[in-house]
Amino acid sequence: MIGALGFSAPWLLAALVALPVLWIILRAVPPAPVRRRFPGVALLLGLTDSDSVADRTPWWLMLLRMLAVAAMIIGLAGPVLNPRSPDAAPSRAPLLVVLDATWASAADWTAQSALLEDILDEAARDGRRAAYLRLTDVAQGVRFAPAADLKRRIGSMVPLPWTPQTGDAEAAIAALPDEDFDSIWMSDGLDRAGRAVLLAALEARGEVTVYQSAGEVLGLTPAVPNGAGVSLRALRSGDEGMREVSVAVHGFDPAGNPQILARVPMVFESGAMEAEAELSLPSELRARVTRFEIEGQRSAGAVGLSDDSLHRREIAIIGGGRAREGMELLSPRHYLDRALEPSADMIEGDLVDVLPANPDVIILADVATLAAAEAAELTAWVERGGLLLRFAGPRLASSDVSRDTEDPLMPVRLRAGGRAVGGAMSWGEPKTLAPFSDDSPFAGLDIPEDVTVSAQVLAQPDPELAARVIAALGDGTPLVTRKSLGAGQVILFHVTANADWSTLPLTGLFVEMLERLAVLSAMAAPEAEILAGTTWQPVQVLDAFGRISNAATLAGVDGADLMAAPLGRDLHPGIYEGADRRIARSVLPRDAALEAATWPATATVIGLARRPAVPLGGWLLALALLALAADVVASLAVSGRLISARPRMGKAAVILGALAVSAVMGGPHAARAQDDIAAIDASAEIVLAHVITGDRGIDATARAGLLGLSETLYFRTSVEPAPPRGVDLEADELAFYPLLYWPVTSVQSQPSDAAYARLNRYLRAGGMIVFDTRDADIARYGSASPTGRKLQQLAAPLDIPPLEPLPGDHVLTRAFYLLQDFPGRWASREVWVEAAPADAEKIEGMPFRNLNDGVSPVVIGGNDWAAAWAIDENGAPLYPVGRGFAGERQRELAHRFGVNLVMYVLTGNYKSDQVHVPALLDRLGQ
Repeated sequence: MIGALGFSAPWLLAALVALPVLWIILRAVPPAPVRRRFPGVALLLGLTDSDSVADRTPWWLMLLRMLAVAAMIIGLAGPVLNPRSPDAAPSRAPLLVVLDATWASAADWTAQSALLEDILDEAARDGRRAAYLRLTDVAQGVRFAPAADLKRRIGSMVPLPWTPQTGDAEAAIAALPDEDFDSIWMSDGLDRAGRAVLLAALEARGEVTVYQSAGEVLGLTPAVPNGAGVSLRALRSGDEGMREVSVAVHGFDPAGNPQILARVPMVFESGAMEAEAELSLPSELRARVTRFEIEGQRSAGAVGLSDDSLHRREIAIIGGGRAREGMELLSPRHYLDRALEPSADMIEGDLVDVLPANPDVIILADVATLAAAEAAELTAWVERGGLLLRFAGPRLASSDVSRDTEDPLMPVRLRAGGRAVGGAMSWGEPKTLAPFSDDSPFAGLDIPEDVTVSAQVLAQPDPELAARVIAALGDGTPLVTRKSLGAGQVILFHVTANADWSTLPLTGLFVEMLERLAVLSAMAAPEAEILAGTTWQPVQVLDAFGRISNAATLAGVDGADLMAAPLGRDLHPGIYEGADRRIARSVLPRDAALEAATWPATATVIGLARRPAVPLGGWLLALALLALAADVVASLAVSGRLISARPRMGKAAVILGALAVSAVMGGPHAARAQDDIAAIDASAEIVLAHVITGDRGIDATARAGLLGLSETLYFRTSVEPAPPRGVDLEADELAFYPLLYWPVTSVQSQPSDAAYARLNRYLRAGGMIVFDTRDADIARYGSASPTGRKLQQLAAPLDIPPLEPLPGDHVLTRAFYLLQDFPGRWASREVWVEAAPADAEKIEGMPFRNLNDGVSPVVIGGNDWAAAWAIDENGAPLYPVGRGFAGERQRELAHRFGVNLVMYVLTGNYKSDQVHVPALLDRLGQ
C-alpha cells in the first residue's frame, strides 16, 4: 500500500531503478570527429540531403520513452486504487461480523451486503478466518472459517423481521469464542438495551469497527380506528429537518384484485420524530384494507397490517321510536345511538328492510311480539351467525313472550309482569350489580358505585338458567342472559335501554359491556388474559423486507403470547386466525418509538459508503502502448523520414490507431479477450446454462431457477457450481456447459442453420438439453399446447434419438435420490428421455435393467422446473408451488430431481454399473 494505492505484484516496481541507466544509454553519443580541412568540400556548399539524421535524441523524445517504460512497469505491477478501506489496517487476527440483521437493516441491506463482501475479500487476501453472529438469531453460535467460505454464505445472511431482546445480548456474549479477534458491527441504526454490554465484551477481545447508515429509519404503527376514520402514526429515528412521506393503503377491489385504495401524505415537522394523519374511508372500503405501507421503504417496520379491528360494525335498531324534540332522554334509542354511532354504522328501517342488508347486530329495544314471517327470517339470520341484542321494557314485561315455553329468540323463559325494586310499592332499595364472574365476558370490568337497578324482568327458574346468566344483580337475579342459536347468539338485557329502570345506560360501563359483547366492535384488540389457552394459527407472515408470504407450515401460538410476547422465531409478525376473527401482529406496537443508536467515543463509527477498488493496470498498459506508438511517429519525424515514407506509413498509422482505440475503448480485440476470459471461467468450474429465449421474464426465471439449483447442489453434494449463465445459440460456444436448460416459449424465433450445427455437435459430444414447455398445468407433453407445438418445430433439426417416457428403473431415478415423481411448479409424471435399447432385459439377480449406457442427450417435460427452483437475491423462493405442506414437499421433490439431473449428466451410468459389480467380480474370480 502507498496511501490509497495498492499493488498485487509490488516486486516489479524494482525495475524502475533501471530507468536512469536506460536514460544514460539512450543519451550516449559517439566521440566527436577530428576536424580536417579539405578544399573540395567547398563544391558541396548549397546542396541539401534528402535524409537528415540528428546528432542526438531530443530530450522530449527521451522523456516520452521513459514514461512509456515506467507506465508498462507500473501497469504490470498490478496497481489498484483503494484496494483497502483507509480505516482497515492489515491484520491476521480472526474477524467476527456482528449483524443486527433486524427489520431496520432491510432498507440498507443491499449496501450492507456489498460492503460486507468487500471486507471479506480483504480478509481473504490477508488469509484471515471469519465468522458471523446475527443478533436476531444468536442460537447459531460462532464458528470461524476461511473468509472466502464465509463470503459464499452472504446470501443466507438475511435480516429477520424482529429486534433482539434484552436477554439476547447475554446469549451473544456467551457464544463468543475464547480467543482474541477483531470485530465489525453492521448496525441497523436503532438504539436498544444490552448494546453497551456486548460492545464492551467485543472491545475486550480486539478492535471493533461499527458500520452504520447515516439515513433515518422510518416505521409505521398499526392503524387505529377513530370513529368513521382511521388514525395513522409514522415514526422516524431522527428529528432534523422537515420530511414528507406517503402512506399507501393496500387492499382489494370489488373483483378481489390487489389495489392501492388510497394514498395519505404524512409530514414530519422539523424537530419532530412522529407524524400523524387521519384517513376517512367508507365502511365497505375499510373492510377491504389489508395493510398500510410507507412508500419507498423496504422494511417490515414500514408496514402496518390490518385485521378485523378496522371493520366498523353495521347495527340496526328496531323499536324504541324517535323522541320528540326536548324528550330525547326518554327514548331508548337516544342512549343506544350515543353509545354506538362513534364506532359503528347505523342502518335505518323496519326489520324486513334491514335483514336483506345482513347487518352485524340487530337490537330490539322493548320489542315483544314479532310477526311469524319476521320471526322466521330473524331466526334464520341469527343461525347464520348474527348477533341479536334485546332490551326489556314495559311491552316485554306485560307480554306472553317466552312464558310457558322458551321462545327461540329469547335466551330464557320470563315471568309475567316484571319486578319493581325501588318505588313506594317496591320490596326494598334499588339493587346494585354483583361482581362479574371469571367466565363472564364482562370479567375484569369495574362496576361504578352509582349503577343501580330499580326494575327488571325476571327469568323463570330453569336447569340451564345458571349457565346462561352472564351478569347478575347483588341478590343473584339475572341482569344479562345469553344463549347460542346456530352460529349466532341471542342476548337479553333484563332492563330498558334508557334510564327508566336503571342508571346503567348513563355510565361508561354500558359502553364497555356493549364492547365486550362484540356489539360496538368485535374487533377491538382483546386482553392477553382473555385469549390465554386459545390457539391462533398464522395465516400470513411478514419477512424483514415487508413482503407477505403464506404461513401454512408454521405452528400455532397461544393467545396470550400473541398479544403480549415479543416477536421472534416462535412469533412472526403477520395475520393470525382464531375461531371467529383475525388479529394482526405488526412489527411496531401502537406505543412504539424509534431512537437513533448512540455509540461511545471509543467506538469507530463509519458510514456504509465505501470508495470502490479500481484496477489501474489496464489503463497504464494502454497508456504505454499509446506512448510507444507516438514514439514511432516522433522518431520518424526527427529522422526526416516521415514525409518521404508517407505512402508506406499511412497503413501502419491506421493499424496502430485502431489497435490503440481497441485497447482503450474496447473493440474487436477487447471483445475477443472478453470471450477468452468467459471461456476460461466456464471451463474452470461447473456452470449450468440456459438458452436465451428473448423473453426477459422467462430468461430471468430460468437464471433464477438455475441459481437455486446451484445453491442446492452446493449444500447437498460435492458439486460446487459457479453462477449460471445465459447462452446465445447464435454466438456462444456450448462445449463448456454440461447441461442446457431450454424453456420453450410459443413465440421464440427458430435458430439458424449454424446454431443447429453447433447444437448437434454439442449433443454428439455428450451434452444434454433439458426442454421445458412449462405447460403441464394445462396439457401433457405433445402438440396439445402452443409451447408443445413450438417444441416440435425447434427439435425437428436436432439429432435426437428415439424417446420414451422415463421408465421406473432409469438411472435418472436413482442418480442421487431415489425418485419416482419429477415435479416442478406443476406435478405431471410425464418426462421423456432417450429410449432404452430393444434388447435391454432385466437379468436375474439384478435390480435394474442395463439402460442407456450413455447419457440421454435430451430430457423433455413441461413441469416448469426453473420456477420451482428459482430463488431471489435473499435465497427466498420466487414462485409459489402448491399449497401448504404439500406444496413445500413438491418443491423439495423438484430440487431432488434437479440434483439427480445434474449428477446424471456429470456421472453418466455409474449407478447402473454399480449393480453389475457382483457379476463382474464373479467373472474375474474375485
